[in-house]
Amino acid sequence: MTEVEREVMDLDVVFVGAGPANLAGAYRLAKLIEQHNENLRGDAEPLEVEIAVLEKGKEIGSHALSGAVVDPRALKELFPESWQDAPFEAPVGKEDVAFLTGKKSFSFPILPPAFRNHGNYVCSLGKLVKWMAPLVEEAGVDIFTEFAAAEVLVEDGRVLGVRTGDRGIDHEGNPKANFEPGMDIHTRVTVLGEGPRGTLAKQLEEQLELTAGKNPQIYAVGIKEIWEVPEGRISAGEVVHTMGWPLDTKTFGGSFIYGMQDNQVIVGLVVGLDYQNPWLDPHAEFQRFKTHPRIRELIKDGKMTYYGAKALPEGGWYSMPKNHGDGFLIVGDSAGMLNSERLKGIHLAMKSGMLAAETIFEGLVQGEVTAQVLQGYQTRIDESWIKKEMWPVRNFHQAFDRGLFAGMFQAGAGLLTGGRGWGVKNRLETHPGHERLVNLTTAQGRDLAKPAPVEFDGELTFDKLADIYNSGTAHEEDQPVHLLVHDTEICVTKCTEEYGNPCERFCPAAVYEMVDEPSAPTGRRLQINASNCVHCKTCDIMDPYQIITWVPPEGGGGPSYGRM
Repeated sequence: MTEVEREVMDLDVVFVGAGPANLAGAYRLAKLIEQHNENLRGDAEPLEVEIAVLEKGKEIGSHALSGAVVDPRALKELFPESWQDAPFEAPVGKEDVAFLTGKKSFSFPILPPAFRNHGNYVCSLGKLVKWMAPLVEEAGVDIFTEFAAAEVLVEDGRVLGVRTGDRGIDHEGNPKANFEPGMDIHTRVTVLGEGPRGTLAKQLEEQLELTAGKNPQIYAVGIKEIWEVPEGRISAGEVVHTMGWPLDTKTFGGSFIYGMQDNQVIVGLVVGLDYQNPWLDPHAEFQRFKTHPRIRELIKDGKMTYYGAKALPEGGWYSMPKNHGDGFLIVGDSAGMLNSERLKGIHLAMKSGMLAAETIFEGLVQGEVTAQVLQGYQTRIDESWIKKEMWPVRNFHQAFDRGLFAGMFQAGAGLLTGGRGWGVKNRLETHPGHERLVNLTTAQGRDLAKPAPVEFDGELTFDKLADIYNSGTAHEEDQPVHLLVHDTEICVTKCTEEYGNPCERFCPAAVYEMVDEPSAPTGRRLQINASNCVHCKTCDIMDPYQIITWVPPEGGGGPSYGRM
């Protein structure tokens, strides 16, 4: 398609993504400006700042998914008078941490410190951001939904703004009758809070070398269902975490079970995207998990109502990219703001957004938001409770590279050494998760066993297509595929031989499928079922050849996670 003329919009500050980090940041910035203007004296000119939030989902909360047990610390700081009005399901009550075998469940006699949730709240992230959004708008911030930011605009190392995606393009790349070119939004500061493996953040990492000298980010995928269960099965606010079965001791992960209101329960499994066996299917392991006697007893005769999946950035302090530069800041999951030991990041994300706002405000007051001013964002993080919380767990996920029991030992040693661990000077080095997949042509690979198949009965266990239906996922069918595979020849040759096409398994939404193609040289081809995509980013992360790039589909497309 030939280059088209694009409308240009000039704004002062744009927050890309309407997650908790950016909503908190936009609100904090608006309130700081309001307070500043109210306190002006004499002929001083008030600050007039146009602030906007861009959200690719159809509505606020459409693409928001988390466990979630929320630490309210940031909410209390941001909304000191009204934080208790947030739509919590319940305060955390009864708690349990258990180790599972195939048939048994053994509760820990003492709750590990990281799993003590007294004072926290069971919550739906989708409902939380829906509650936050009107407060943000009342503060004077514009929120634009169905605006998918597709490209970051960079000139001589400075971020000038973003370009939103074109609308009305058919699957062959041709404009349709309703074609509408994307808009160039020019800003003084762009704040990227796109969630894990953010598209624009990834572009900047490559262009500006934001990860130089850092550990690679390590991810996990969280897979979650919400069930309606018979009355009395679980209390609102009850929290259970498990480790062990169905995952083997070389695979990082564990489950979460959270009681909600109205006899609903969140059931989920987190699987580290640094597992070794390419035959592993995280979605299948989640379905297997539900067949455990303890879990089966909880949800039997119930009804599964919602499904979703999302990546989590678990690398910790040393995997956080450089989060600032000329014209931009990075917040929330995009900046690696997650405590993988506690399995919590919402409060850290919100605090990062608030610190970003304070940094931008400083520049606005000075009259120019320079790169030097934006450097202060990292200083604020270092001096805040973000670092106080994340520093002692800086080596937590990396400690499990040698397996569950070695990891538990190192995690315990970390408690005694301020996070350093046993025999570690300060920083445990690590590798990108996809590099840990074992090549099937090696001796180790030939010895790997395929996990036993899971029978999907449609009552307790579900195949991927049934789960996708309950995610509310919908995309415009006639549009370009938003999952870019840069060399499909690798898929039918090298990847088939070396890894058995793991995309068919690591994707929790059945997007990738190897199908017979008699006319193809190999007799097979890769089929991409892009309309199934739940926007979890697992493919972009876990592909062993790193030839898959996830880009935003047409604005508004994707899952509908309002309850998740």
